[in-house]
Amino acid sequence: MPCMKAKPKTISTSEFKAHCLEVLNNLDPRGIIITQRGRPVARVIPFPAVNNESLIGSMKGKINIKGDIFSTSVKWHAES
Repeated sequence: MPCMKAKPKTISTSEFKAHCLEVLNNLDPRGIIITQRGRPVARVIPFPAVNNESLIGSMKGKINIKGDIFSTSVKWHAES
């Protein structure tokens, strides 16, 4: 028996408009097809999760910091 992919769910534009937040909160990995007058007009798919852990410390030893990065080096007086 061949493996069949399940079709993404479809929803009309008016139903999507009425229940947009609920649809987005319950979006499955296959996404959802939005139809207008029975014809597909858009497909909403979840944005892939990004793992940014590899970025932490990735520039160590590649950047030279000159001066104080927490200062603009401009002297000013708040009371003047």
